[in-house]
Amino acid sequence: MPGLELAEVILAVIIGTLAAIVYSLRVLILLERRVASMEMNIQRMAGKIIKEEVLIEKVLKKKKSHLKRKRR
Repeated sequence: MPGLELAEVILAVIIGTLAAIVYSLRVLILLERRVASMEMNIQRMAGKIIKEEVLIEKVLKKKKSHLKRKRR
């Protein structure tokens, strides 16, 4: 056997290309999962920040109403 025939070379190239595509999809899925995890963490932090802001606004409103009562 002096070497590979043309059909075998073409088949090897096709199989190599398919393997590269599958590997790329695997990496893409892993990256997508990481991004989704980061998004969830950002949403949780944003929710906590919003709760804190609402609490601060309530406290400020109480202080303002309390100051208005003292002035009268």
